[in-house]
Amino acid sequence: MQIIKRSPDPFFYSGGKTGILLIHGFTGTPSELRPMGDYLHKQGFTVSAPLLSGHGTTPEDLQSTSWQDWVKNVEAAYADIQKADIEKLYVAGLSMGGILALLLAYEHQANISGVVSMCAPIKVRDFRANFVRLIHWFMPFSLRGEQKHPDIEQHLIPYDRTPLKSVAELNRLIRFVRKKLNQIHIPTLIVQSKNDETVSPSSGAIIYNSISSADKTLTWYENSSHIITVDKERRKLFQEVEQFVLRTSIERE
Repeated sequence: MQIIKRSPDPFFYSGGKTGILLIHGFTGTPSELRPMGDYLHKQGFTVSAPLLSGHGTTPEDLQSTSWQDWVKNVEAAYADIQKADIEKLYVAGLSMGGILALLLAYEHQANISGVVSMCAPIKVRDFRANFVRLIHWFMPFSLRGEQKHPDIEQHLIPYDRTPLKSVAELNRLIRFVRKKLNQIHIPTLIVQSKNDETVSPSSGAIIYNSISSADKTLTWYENSSHIITVDKERRKLFQEVEQFVLRTSIERE
């Protein structure tokens, strides 16, 4: 059995002239993106994956952060990777990271060649998420649900509970970004798992129909869960992201 070395730390791989910024999800860490980062780096790309504020430490740290803090983290990572010797930049995000990637694409369309959204939440399956603005005042945390399959779990560094105030912050971020989607015009790859246990699969179609990009693709994955970057179809996903970057890099020259 392969032993996975998990670390919540950010990572940066220096490579070729095309950079790819990877953004992890809510309560996640760069660990869930490391297999993708390793693959892309082996293909010759420069890869960066920051750690968002309040993540990879304690639930209490997350409770004290706002969605604006996460945006600042992504902006800082965007500035850092541009200091590398790259000519083109792509941004890709998983779950909440996909929402942040779309926001970064909106803000910096002149300097970003394409964006990849993976299982990004416009709608979630748990209806209780709609009421966390009220609930968190008398129930600050919710306990983590059942563990995921061991093949997925080995890549994760999860919290044992989630601050509901932070879920409310995530909802605010989603509402803010959803209003900006129709102003995104750069090439976009949207990836959505049909068996996503966290995000409503309709989210992928909503993003696809909302953005104004002439070059946009929505790909459905049949045999993956929410953390698609470490699930059964991850190799297919990595290759699709690679091909998206290569194709759009050539077309935009």
